[in-house]
Amino acid sequence: MAYRIPLSFPVFGGNEKCYTEQAIASGNLATYGSFINKFQNKLSKKIKTHQAVALNSGTSALHLAMVLLGVGPGDEVICQSFTFCASANPIVYLGAQPIFVDSEKDTWNISPEILEDAILSRIAFGKKPKAIVLVHLFGMPAKINELMEVANKYNIPVIEDAAEAVGSKYEGKSCGTFADIGIFSFNGNKIITSGGGGAIIANNTELIQKAAHLSTQAREDLPYYQHLEIGYNYKMNNLTAAVGLAQLEKLESFVKKRREINTRYRNLLADFPGISFHQERTESESNYWLTTILIDEEKTGFSNDRLRAVLLNNGIETRFLWKPLHLQPVFKKAPFYGGRVAEKLFSNGLCLPSSSSLSMDQQQEIVGIIEKEIQKSYF
Repeated sequence: MAYRIPLSFPVFGGNEKCYTEQAIASGNLATYGSFINKFQNKLSKKIKTHQAVALNSGTSALHLAMVLLGVGPGDEVICQSFTFCASANPIVYLGAQPIFVDSEKDTWNISPEILEDAILSRIAFGKKPKAIVLVHLFGMPAKINELMEVANKYNIPVIEDAAEAVGSKYEGKSCGTFADIGIFSFNGNKIITSGGGGAIIANNTELIQKAAHLSTQAREDLPYYQHLEIGYNYKMNNLTAAVGLAQLEKLESFVKKRREINTRYRNLLADFPGISFHQERTESESNYWLTTILIDEEKTGFSNDRLRAVLLNNGIETRFLWKPLHLQPVFKKAPFYGGRVAEKLFSNGLCLPSSSSLSMDQQQEIVGIIEKEIQKSYF
């Protein structure tokens, strides 16, 4: 369905056309070509402390990260419940068991306290978790220091799922750079896009070299095809990397625009009863990939679903917050630790249009529709 005002639409206008034409002219469109290295190098320079391997999706990056950490059949991996299914699906790909943990109310990300409870419980069952997946949801940095302290206390490696947090920072450092391995996504609706794509990052050269090797079918460096281990067809292609490089050049401006959009929403909705926002902590700088709100139906007179439907009838795309994975039918047998924080966020939350190209007039139109719905409830 084509929306008049989409949720998160890519913005082009930099070097995308120039770079893709160069890639096409080179004849290198697959997993070899200069733009792959240029993209990887540019990304590494952006995040400063880590090396990167460009892949074909964020999901591939998560899967490869778990392979690198040795996750396999019978293992258990702790995962944030309030996230997209891609955070947990690779656990199942490898024959392991996801263990879901609830969120905390501040950042909406995995709770450090409940994480420790879950670790102790699994150890008591004789199954020390093989890894932990923490997510920076909607670009909002998690409580990284507290979470890493828990993980380090029990010597459990962490995968930092920064799929939605490209450009977000915590204590001045890029999200994705605090754990053993980080991953990014450059899907079509992300803050920057390569059409489809992702990356795995680490500050361990040996790990990065292994990731690069496995992502290209684990082919040995010989004049014929020889493979000593199972690899994956996960490498980003040159044409995609050309788009990604052009987008990466504009990352800071896109983050600035998304943060301005978030600020405008806050100002325009400041006096509306029952509407609250995802709050940034002092040590964090969110890219505000998506501006999200919580709706108190008793005060607004309408639910998140009602507002979604009304905006949809006006050609405006919104989206529910993620349905917690422990409530998903496919994961119904997976253990869950926590209460109802994630469940309540899903029940009350809504993502508003947040494209970097969103205009003030479009925002005022969206807010005007919300205002009319509130007025209907009071008059």
